[in-house]
Formats: sequence, structure tokens, C-alpha cells
Amino acid sequence: MDVFVAVADPNRRVLLDLLADGERTAGELAEALPGLTQPAVSHHLRVLREAGLVAVRAEGQRRVYRLRPEGLSELHLWAARHRRFWPGHLDHLQRYLDDNRGG
Repeated sequence: MDVFVAVADPNRRVLLDLLADGERTAGELAEALPGLTQPAVSHHLRVLREAGLVAVRAEGQRRVYRLRPEGLSELHLWAARHRRFWPGHLDHLQRYLDDNRGG
């Protein structure tokens, strides 16, 4: 599974954000996404696992998920190659905001 495809879905990004705060069970993750069914959350977790972004371990009947920071390295490298373009755009944004500030 391609990392970029995996993070393209907003629900999977929410799951990654939740796991950035620490390990969670599949049930806890499903509760955090009330608009999704348990099977849908399980599908998203499987995609993230296949992309190498999360790891899972069995704890009795429960499945505990954790973020695999090393799985994010491909995203980090891609963003780093484009980071040089950001300061100029942010400077333009700041000037625009300063010029159009109401008051």
C-alpha cells in the first residue's frame, strides 16, 4: 500500500492523529469516529497497517494499535524536498493579511 494513498483519506488522518497521542485499542479508535461503523474503522486500520504507518498487537481479545513513526519517513522526505518553497509563500500570505487587515 502506498503511504500517500493511505493518508489521502481524512478518516485515516484522524486515526493517525489519535495514535500520535499514544496507543489505543481498535474499540477506542472506533468510538472516536462515531460516523463510521466498526468494520469501516477496521478497514482503515488495515490500510494504515499495510502502508507501514501503524502496528498492531493482540492483548487478549483486544487489538492495540500504535503509530510507527518510521512509516512516516517517506512523507517527511517528500515534504522536505518542497519545504524550500514555503517561506516565500508564507511571506506573501503575511503581506496580504497585513494589507487587508480590517480595522
